[in-house]
Amino acid sequence: RSRERRGERGNKRGGSSQRSGHSEEDTMTLSLKLQKRLAAEVLKCGKRKVWLDPNEVNEISMANSRQNIRKLVKDGFVIKKPENIHSRSRARLAAAAKAKGRHTGYGKRRGTREARLPTSLLWMRRMRVLRRMLRKYRDQKKIDKHMYHELYLKVKGNVYKNKRVLMESIHKEKAERLREKAIAEQFDSRRTKNKASRLRKLQRREERLAQGLNFEQKKK
Repeated sequence: RSRERRGERGNKRGGSSQRSGHSEEDTMTLSLKLQKRLAAEVLKCGKRKVWLDPNEVNEISMANSRQNIRKLVKDGFVIKKPENIHSRSRARLAAAAKAKGRHTGYGKRRGTREARLPTSLLWMRRMRVLRRMLRKYRDQKKIDKHMYHELYLKVKGNVYKNKRVLMESIHKEKAERLREKAIAEQFDSRRTKNKASRLRKLQRREERLAQGLNFEQKKK
């Protein structure tokens, strides 16, 4: 019985050694580790992209320098594998559909409304658009620096919701200022005219008084 047990143990050990032992192919791949690394450096790619010709294993195993690897590459025994194609056609179709508004219902939305498009971002966009417009109008001399400052503060105070409203406000403000200017000019011209007429009346009165005094003196 003891002999039989020893024999069984020997068989088990033999089986385990067979399992742990490397096959000829494994030894071949292990022996070409250096060549694969050098080839990856020469071809400027990863080791997984290097293909070694299995029919020329002996010649490849003899190559132990980059120069030899370059020669093997030139001969076609070592090749860089092509890039794996990852098609984006389906992604492009999905993106085009999404741009049209498909697949954007409540069931497809993951984040909150604020997370998907923050109100602070909308505010920044609006401010930048309106301030850019004011700057452009000031540079083109359509508005003066005083009106620019006044409108800038109003924009900051959320008075105008878009460019159209701001533009209309600018035209309205300019028309109002022109009207006020015209009224002021009319008032000034009328005032100067009245002043001139008053001066003329005073001169006439003085002349008449002077004439009357002269006439009385002559009588005496």
